Amino acid sequence: MASLVFGSINFLCLLATPVAIAFSPKHRHGCRPALIVLLAFFCASNLSAQPVGIANNNIAWTSQSSNSGSSMPCGGGDVGLNVWTENGDILFYIGRSGSFDEHNTLLKHGRVRLSLSPNPFSKDFRQELTLQDGRVKISGNDNALRTEVTLWVDVFKPVIHVAVNSSRPVQARATFESWRYRDRPVKGRANNGTSYKWAPQGEIITYKDSINFIANGIEFYHRNRPQSIFNVTVKQQGLDSISHRLFNPLRDLTIGGRIEGRGMKPAGIAEGKYLDTDFKGWSLQSSRASRTHELTVYLHTAQAPGQQMWKQGLDSLIKQANKTAATASKQSINWWQNFWNRSFIFIQPGERADSSAAWQVGRNYQLMRYMLGCNLTGSYPTKSNGGLFTYDPAQTDSALAFTPDYRTWGGGTFTAQNQRLVYFPMLKSGDLDLMKPQFDFYNSILRNAEFRTAAYWGHKGASFSEQMENFGLPNPSEYGWKRPADYDRGMEYNAWLEYEWDTVLEFCWMILETRRYGGKDISQYLSLIKSSLLFFDEHYQYLAKNRGSKNLDGNGQLVIYPGSAAETYKMAYNPSSTVSGLKTVLTGLLSLEGSYLDSTERKYFSAMLSRIPPISFATFGGKTTIAPARLWERINNTESPQLYPVFPWGIYGVGKPGLDTARNTYLYDTNVVKFKSHVGWKQDNIFAARLGLTEEAVRLNTLKLKNSGRRFPAFWGPGYDWTPDQNWGGAGMIGLQEMLLQTDGKRIMLFPAWPKEWDVHFKLHAPYNTTVEASLKQGKIEWMKVLPKEREQDVLNLYLN
Repeated sequence: MASLVFGSINFLCLLATPVAIAFSPKHRHGCRPALIVLLAFFCASNLSAQPVGIANNNIAWTSQSSNSGSSMPCGGGDVGLNVWTENGDILFYIGRSGSFDEHNTLLKHGRVRLSLSPNPFSKDFRQELTLQDGRVKISGNDNALRTEVTLWVDVFKPVIHVAVNSSRPVQARATFESWRYRDRPVKGRANNGTSYKWAPQGEIITYKDSINFIANGIEFYHRNRPQSIFNVTVKQQGLDSISHRLFNPLRDLTIGGRIEGRGMKPAGIAEGKYLDTDFKGWSLQSSRASRTHELTVYLHTAQAPGQQMWKQGLDSLIKQANKTAATASKQSINWWQNFWNRSFIFIQPGERADSSAAWQVGRNYQLMRYMLGCNLTGSYPTKSNGGLFTYDPAQTDSALAFTPDYRTWGGGTFTAQNQRLVYFPMLKSGDLDLMKPQFDFYNSILRNAEFRTAAYWGHKGASFSEQMENFGLPNPSEYGWKRPADYDRGMEYNAWLEYEWDTVLEFCWMILETRRYGGKDISQYLSLIKSSLLFFDEHYQYLAKNRGSKNLDGNGQLVIYPGSAAETYKMAYNPSSTVSGLKTVLTGLLSLEGSYLDSTERKYFSAMLSRIPPISFATFGGKTTIAPARLWERINNTESPQLYPVFPWGIYGVGKPGLDTARNTYLYDTNVVKFKSHVGWKQDNIFAARLGLTEEAVRLNTLKLKNSGRRFPAFWGPGYDWTPDQNWGGAGMIGLQEMLLQTDGKRIMLFPAWPKEWDVHFKLHAPYNTTVEASLKQGKIEWMKVLPKEREQDVLNLYLN
């Protein structure tokens, strides 16, 4: 196959160089099997235009909100705020990564209410999320009283800033509102916000916080008690004897902070009720009216042996923040500007806001990426079920009149199939720095996963379950409280989750891809990758030896049984999702340069690769398709793991062998067709894009990324999870990226599933430290820029003009 090469020229030119690429029937533009001649546009790098402007994607409201369900996100570092204006007051919830209580509820720190007098927001009200600097700005103009309030979070320190600037002096009152001013029993469905879910063991109580006026500020914190869900889970799963060796992130965990206002003093405590939840409010009042006011919230989280040590850490943070206060704003703005400059997708950039579904798709892609960008430094990954931006649950489901701490599927429970969709889009958006919290999460629980393997089965390797706690053991309710006495204690007694070990492989693959995309040093994660692979090799030989005299099949390959193709095809024999994952990760590991693997390891993993069985196939209507497994006993969910060799594993796709088989699977496998949807974690939009099925990709990605129906257009959900559904948005991001750019080795394939009707200006990342930026308008490619320049020769333009 020929390659298209960019020329170093000073004017836009059309180079009619023929490139032959074979497509199967059902090509995206309805072409019959043929060699298709592709035309590529080239331009010199100095013709590259600046982005249309992320500011065109800002969200602005000109009326106040009715409740927290009509809030907008604001954040940075690892802090997320839900901000809204209601009855003239500015309110915001404070969420922060890693804020777990004893029951693994992901707690909000509280709610802050800012009241100004006289009220400046009765006329010409405006609240705007300014993406370019990561801030929320709220303004009003009531005759001679013009006021703007700016909220922002320091990207590099957990500090929240609120600045008031007014044309005339105003009084300011800031109230810290907490529903955890008292112990709160957790009843019924509210337990789904904890790790107990539907099976609480005795009375569950969310214990009260400590909240006090300290000097001229308000100090608040929640300190976990010695007994937690960790102790309950360890005992349930028979690991008491090694509990002292296990990583316990809940022990001595203290979360909280301090609120201070320039020229503000304590002004009393009041009681109230917001929506469904009673609260107490601790207020600070300005000592006099002023044209400017500043409110600062300092947050500190630590596993501190004593309360006093936590306070010392908070004091240290405040001192550091005060020292860097003069430059903090500029540094955070610079970070956000660099964030937007490194990647974007603007669809129909010449249109006015919300003028079409296509424009919404592009705008909401940026909004989703903004929310992900708010967890750069998190101690834990962005949670798929709401991230940092959950709010009062009755605004998602009126039957759930619980506190703002609630989210369905819990706070400290991580569901890998959902988490992966949050993190895969960061490769092509170039946000490799945002992936660290997810990778570090697996690293932190690696030893616990290895300990449990050794304790239950006596062999090596890390066993990660599908739904696991932040300490690496299976969620206790999913593990099962009512189990047969002789059931394998290492197994979840659960029809959905049994034998589903392979989801860790996707995070291993992401780690390997960060090396390929950005040249990252992945040394610290090599033990995770190797141990995760080792588990499969050892465990399935262990199971085979328990069944009979041989540990491999007649071809000298592993018998992956019982296995699980996602949560859907259960008690599976050689599930294709597991087989393709093992092949891909092993191949990626072995492709690393010599310093990452010694000769013994390279020999072992090469041999293991030879022991991986092949992908299985099926037939529908005389057409060959990828089978979900060689055999299976039952169908338990509605996923399509027979297409996992397409995504995430990339074995099949545009320009690759077997494309017709993969397309047949998408089009004719009756379960794939029946299960197809855009809701939540469904990834049919990604499959369609990777297979070059343009009409399907447009339809499904439009459904994924169109306005959510809530006031903030990217607060999708609840889907199968919670609102805002981060794996809904993440899957949409991946699908849109795949419509524009796909890769195969060093080849970069542009516009493999892009419609002629959509103008676009995009900048995406590809392997080997490569960026591709291009502009398509009215069905014509205006210009294209590839960096570094030597990668121009690897670009194939699959767009038919």
